[in-house]
Order: sequence, then structure tokens, then C-alpha cells
Amino acid sequence: MTTTGFEPARFKATQRANWNAMSGGWLSWQDKFERGATPVSEHLIALAGLRQGHRVLDVGTGVGEPALTAARVVGPTGHVTAIDLAEDMVAIATERAARLDDTAAPVEVRQGDVETLDLPAGSYDAVLSRWGLMFAVDHIAAFRAVAAVLRPGGTLAASVWGEPAEAPMVSRGFRVLAQRLDLPKPPPGEPNPYSMADREQTELELRAAGFTDVEVTDFTAPFWLADADEYVEFYRKCSPPALLGMIEQRYGSADDPGTWTAIAESIADLRATDGTIRLPSRTRVIRARR
Repeated sequence: MTTTGFEPARFKATQRANWNAMSGGWLSWQDKFERGATPVSEHLIALAGLRQGHRVLDVGTGVGEPALTAARVVGPTGHVTAIDLAEDMVAIATERAARLDDTAAPVEVRQGDVETLDLPAGSYDAVLSRWGLMFAVDHIAAFRAVAAVLRPGGTLAASVWGEPAEAPMVSRGFRVLAQRLDLPKPPPGEPNPYSMADREQTELELRAAGFTDVEVTDFTAPFWLADADEYVEFYRKCSPPALLGMIEQRYGSADDPGTWTAIAESIADLRATDGTIRLPSRTRVIRARR
């Protein structure tokens, strides 16, 4: 899929800058995010059939998942490579990988772009990606690059977001911000968190890239928060600085109470009887073989 209507190089530069700026926030929020994300990692690892000695590539690893989980599964005779577009994410993931004990595989973390992987052909048993592939500018180019580094018969197991209404963890708060800030719609073809939500289109792109045995199914990530304040904290810590700057410009302060109250209220209907906020979020799961 060749995208039009925007500048790919500028988009990637912005993505890189944003994820670098958000890296500290994502690290501080990692434990809470993993309440819902860890089951997704475990599901991907099961779909990939990882076992001791396997070589694994994690695309868009962020602060290190599912690379670190995979390293524990494939063990010291295996190997994990993890890539991310943002250098600050790479630095954090590298530091976390260094703390793994000797029962885990060595993890090499490097800066990289999925569409232009600089890795040996046919060198991995599996490629994993948790909510990273949908930001590729050219989906087919990204899938071809992944296929090239897999051994024959190797497996891609990845998660991408479904429709926004199905994923309240990442969509409710942003919908509030989009309304309060009058955010324009992105240019046609610009990647976004939901750009692989269409199962049929994603399957066609995978097959065009040379994959077979393609399956695109659904899995629910069981996110939950202690209270609405944690949801507000998520958006404060894990939003691009430019977005927070727009709140300040529009309302006089990044701490504008109207904005953060509206975000808290956006998930009020998801409060459980025990007071926790339940945000089960549907994700598309891709499994395909080279």
C-alpha cells in the first residue's frame, strides 16, 4: 500500500520525536499498562510457537515488550533482537534487557525502521510485534521486510488495534482531546493506531507480501485501572508533548481542569462494582507464515 496526501519522511521524523519524548512516561506507566498488555504478549508468543533455542525479532519494542517476555521463553540458547524507531526507547529497553538473569536469552536492542530492516535474511524463527506495525507508512513494504528476515516456515505474530470504539484504553481519552482541541482529521493515507483494523485489507496486504496461512482474529486485552485518576495519569504521561502544548495554548494551562475532568468522565460508564475501571480493548491478532 503506497500512501499519498502526506510526507512520509516528515511523518516518521515526528513519530520518532514523539516516542522519544514519551519514553520516560511509558516507562513510569509500564507496570499499569502491562495489566492488560501482558496477556497479549503471551498470546502472541503462543501463536508463534516459541520454544527454547528460537531466534526472535520484536518490531516496535518500545520499552522492551514483548522482547523481554520472549527472551525468558526461548532461554539462554535462543536469541532476541528488538528494534524501535526511537533511540530513547531503545536506551530504556537496553537497560531493562541488561537486568535479565542467565535463564533468559540475550537481547540485542537497536534503533530501526520496520520498512528497511538491516538484518540478515532468513535468520529468525519468529517475528513479534505488539501494537507497532500499524504505524508503518507502507504496509506491504513492512510485511515484505518482515518476511525477508524470517526463515522458510517462520511465523509472524502481531497485534494491531481494532476499531476505536472497541479499544477504550487508547481511544476514549483521545476522543475527548480531539473534540476539545478541534483536531483536524489526518491526511488521507496517514498511518494511525487503527490503520490495520480492517481484517480483509490486512490479510490482502500480508498475502501480497508473500505470507501464507494468514489468520487475522480478535483478542481482548483486559486493561483495568484502580480509578479514573489513573486514566488521567496515562494521558498526562503518555501523550505527545505537542498535544499537551495545545491544551496549554487553548486553555491557558496544560493542567486545565476542564480537559482532565472530561477525560476522567469519559470512562465513568466503565466503572465496576468494586470501583475499578474496566477497559477491555479488542485488538486484531495477525498470524502468518513465510
